[in-house]
Amino acid sequence: MLVWQVDFYRRPQNNIPMWDLLICDATGKFKYEASCPQSQANSTWITSQFELARGSGNPDKIQVFRPQSLSLIETAARNLNIEVEPTRSTKALKQWLKEKSYPITIEQLPPVPLPDNLLGDKWRFASLKAGDLEEFRNRRIPIVEFPDFLLPLNLGLASTQLVPGIIIYGGRQSMRLARWLQESNPACLNYISGAPDGLILESGLADRWVIVTFDDNEVKAAAKSYEQRKQQCRGLHFLLVQPDDSGMTYSGFWSLQAEN
Repeated sequence: MLVWQVDFYRRPQNNIPMWDLLICDATGKFKYEASCPQSQANSTWITSQFELARGSGNPDKIQVFRPQSLSLIETAARNLNIEVEPTRSTKALKQWLKEKSYPITIEQLPPVPLPDNLLGDKWRFASLKAGDLEEFRNRRIPIVEFPDFLLPLNLGLASTQLVPGIIIYGGRQSMRLARWLQESNPACLNYISGAPDGLILESGLADRWVIVTFDDNEVKAAAKSYEQRKQQCRGLHFLLVQPDDSGMTYSGFWSLQAEN
């Protein structure tokens, strides 16, 4: 499958408004770049550039990380019957943008509480050996999101490396919570200190959700350990939803990675 990572953004620090279209593949070996003035910055122009770039191969999917450019790119891709995937996981593109000194940070909105009907019975911090983590790809779980690029082996992690995570025991709401998470497209789960402290789920392109809050000192210490282990694992962590702590059934599993 050929996947493009695409960004369409107004060039920073320029007196004459110009828009840059950047296209690359996941390896960063294929790159295509074009610019247009403000008057041409529309889906028709983007469609024409996609057609030119397709000379190097017709993409099966286009990935977009910037919310502001999503709508135009979706319209252009629809004209060519190309699927669009909104995702924060566009590493090759973001690296290219960094090299060009383009901003890639998305404005963070205040996190909002998780809907009441999705709250689980309880939760806890957990850790799994990297080798054991990979087994979740093959377990009979209704929802599993574990892309190849997040396999511990592909991140250079030893099979004995402890990978941190969060387990939510959803009780009767377990599958409803798992389906909601699947639709929300989780990206990472971060500990945020404050009054009170909490776990914030980053999902979609810019959504933020309060999963849980706490002010217990022991839980705070565990949260700090969780963040430290994430750093030791190149940001890798996981989210597991299951009905209870019996270990017999699972509702959903997500392999996640914190961005640098």
